[in-house]
Amino acid sequence: MDLEVTLNGSQERLEASPADSLLDVLRAHGYTGAKRGCDTGDCGYCTVIVDGEPRQSCIVPAKQTDGATIETIESLGRQEDLHPVQEAFVENTALQCGFCIPGMIMNTTAALRENPDPTRTEAREAIEPVLCRCTGFKKPVEAVLDAADKMQDAEVATDGGPTAASETSRDEGDGS
Repeated sequence: MDLEVTLNGSQERLEASPADSLLDVLRAHGYTGAKRGCDTGDCGYCTVIVDGEPRQSCIVPAKQTDGATIETIESLGRQEDLHPVQEAFVENTALQCGFCIPGMIMNTTAALRENPDPTRTEAREAIEPVLCRCTGFKKPVEAVLDAADKMQDAEVATDGGPTAASETSRDEGDGS
């Protein structure tokens, strides 16, 4: 069967079998940022955002996403131009092996869209669905709080990119 989805901002047709999970389909189509961990929805490594909500893609039947808007970590930034959440995780050394980090970053991104000024407890709750066996949660919580500050400073739009206002002010401030 074919799924028609908006994937990372682009209309896509993805081939899937009726038994495939969303994770299976994404990885088969080259979106490898979501990691396979438990296949039960418990570890959070496979987290993507579906219609604005963080979801464990290993337990989401792909057929249920027909018509959905899906965001993977590949939509956020590139090595030379990191999204504020990615930047905060790097700057706060909130990663070790990196296996759980895409899930933490996607959960953080969704949480900060909902609540751009979290408390320490809310920051912890944002990443709680993701198990980390390397770092624990102290540095990732600091990264969530730092990302909130960065996103407020950068005026990041809800799609993760800069807002029109921040583009205008940036253009006005650089002498061009």
